[in-house]
Amino acid sequence: MALPQLISTRKPSLNPNSTALSSLNTNNLSSLSKSPSSLDSLLHSRRQKRRAASLKCSASSFSEKHHNTNHPKSDDVVELPLFPLPLVLFPGAILPLQIFEFRYRIMMHTLLHTDLRFGVIFSDSVSGTAEVGCVGEIVKHERLVDDRFFLICKGQERFRVTNVVRTKPYLVAEVTWLEDRPSGEEDVEALSTEVETYMKDVIRLSNRLNGKPEKEAQDLRRNMFPTPFSFFVGSTFEGAPREQQALLELEDTATRLKREKETLRNTLNYLSAASAVKDAFPSS
Repeated sequence: MALPQLISTRKPSLNPNSTALSSLNTNNLSSLSKSPSSLDSLLHSRRQKRRAASLKCSASSFSEKHHNTNHPKSDDVVELPLFPLPLVLFPGAILPLQIFEFRYRIMMHTLLHTDLRFGVIFSDSVSGTAEVGCVGEIVKHERLVDDRFFLICKGQERFRVTNVVRTKPYLVAEVTWLEDRPSGEEDVEALSTEVETYMKDVIRLSNRLNGKPEKEAQDLRRNMFPTPFSFFVGSTFEGAPREQQALLELEDTATRLKREKETLRNTLNYLSAASAVKDAFPSS
């Protein structure tokens, strides 16, 4: 049974005048119930499904180590080359890319001789180019004979564009760094546990509807702190880049987790209804 997209009652912060369509790829969530696979096998399976140029964020490489990374100060202003894409990269996520356009091949030649970091920023025909993005750090690359590049990037810190420096041959902007504010008295640990529970239930019902074994999902947090866990959850909402962008822009972990919990709860309600229909009418 194909799972339709969810329609969210929220409007993404990117464009308050646009229709808010938010979807959750339950097949992607379902894949999390399997034991962690190696990066190479994960990327191989994804390449079989879509071309590398349109690959989306993978949520397999989050760790507690990311939480302890020394981030730049939020008031620092730096210049950063930008790569607009129709997807959202989250801190800690893995992003495979194929670089074939001439201007971005120029960018890659520069980056491979400097600090290997560039900004991934969401852009589409409806919302335009966002102001908030995520640094992608090149962790592996392969240069082909025709000067194309295959890259594997990992999401690092978030940034906000403050000034466009130039647009040719590729976009370069001044950016400041974004960090989550303290969540005050909110119990982010409890919220993380609730979100994880909803994710496990969504995985279980999604597997059931797709004819897969209803196995108990593994430990999805894997010792992650609440903030990187909230980014991990957001990265699983494939197919809903504007909702992902809204999550990326939030500067409060508790608010992000609450929004993700609402999306997962709505998804679970739909899957529960679909499962009941399937039980009542098994032939359909």
